[in-house]
Amino acid sequence: MNQRLLITFLVLSGCFIVLTNFASDKTDFFGVKVVCIDAGHGGKDGGCVGLEAKEKDVALAIALKLGKQIEDNFKDVEVVYTRTTDVFIELGERARIANKAKADLFICIHVNASETKTSIGTETFVIGLHKTEANLNVAKRENASILLEDDYKTKYSDFDPNSPESYIALTMRQNAFVDQSLTLAAKVQTQFTDRVGRKNRGVKQAGFLVLHQTSMPSILIETGFLSNTEEEKFLASNIGQDYLASAIFRAFKEYKQELENKDNVDKKESVVEEVIENEVKKEDIKTDKKDKKKNKEVEVEKGVVFSVQIATSSIKYELVPENFNGVENVSIYEAGGLFRYTVGKEKNMTDANSLQLQLRANGFTDAFIVAFSDGVRIPISEALSLQK
Repeated sequence: MNQRLLITFLVLSGCFIVLTNFASDKTDFFGVKVVCIDAGHGGKDGGCVGLEAKEKDVALAIALKLGKQIEDNFKDVEVVYTRTTDVFIELGERARIANKAKADLFICIHVNASETKTSIGTETFVIGLHKTEANLNVAKRENASILLEDDYKTKYSDFDPNSPESYIALTMRQNAFVDQSLTLAAKVQTQFTDRVGRKNRGVKQAGFLVLHQTSMPSILIETGFLSNTEEEKFLASNIGQDYLASAIFRAFKEYKQELENKDNVDKKESVVEEVIENEVKKEDIKTDKKDKKKNKEVEVEKGVVFSVQIATSSIKYELVPENFNGVENVSIYEAGGLFRYTVGKEKNMTDANSLQLQLRANGFTDAFIVAFSDGVRIPISEALSLQK
């Protein structure tokens, strides 16, 4: 990415980061009460094809099986489908269905294809800047569905599915949910590998239109390659679809239970902060030398301090004001394989709250408070206890 595009992306981050009300009207409950399942393609949009199977049919079959498992096992969860039959649904409409339902999760199911007939395995995407040409190509193929929509040039006047530059502005809309999305994506891939024996192609990031307009944690699952003869047989089979749906269900179940079984969480904390605390592993909380070396770019402040996190990215950016909408003294720490950018080292929550409000007014509307002890990230609840 050249310097002009990098600056464009980072300036846009200040303008396009939109933190919608994560729990909507359900602020008294933190968890998963509504899940939207999106079967990719449909109707006149067949998606990719194998020797016999079509992506739209395989995706729908897996989506319906997944939804039934959730409905049968979690009576407290409402399952919303973007489609339950072979109909064409516009990409924008899929996101609108999820947003209107105030879904807590958006799970988009697709099937892959490649010119390399030996390509095999599953991969799960969250929105983000593509790191490889292969990731970009997957996004291009799935986004090409807009070309089948009526008047698509007007609806998507600022987006060209074949232009790499068009993907820059997509990434920050989902910034507030990237941690949750990555957590669920990793669980899906683990289940595919451990329980179904599929080749793990990893968790990846790319610019998918269907994901960028959703206002909740969202993932897009590529369940296998129809271009691979053997994998096509598995994908098209009833038992193969059962296995894949069951693997996604187990990942969903684990994700849901982790969120809802958290102990000792202060309900007044930011909703985003609560999810990120799930990601903090025991080794991240230890004050050993490895942890300090890992985050050596952060000036270690002794004792408990509160900072305001303004962005999360898979890409490491230079800590200069022009990269952060003019904000100075930005720090960086790494956790869960992602770079996290913070401002301030406040000694109490009152000052941290004031700083948070300033940063939100400066365009970082999803800014939230994080806590550190001797330079190591800790839950806010623990930080407050240490200060008593």
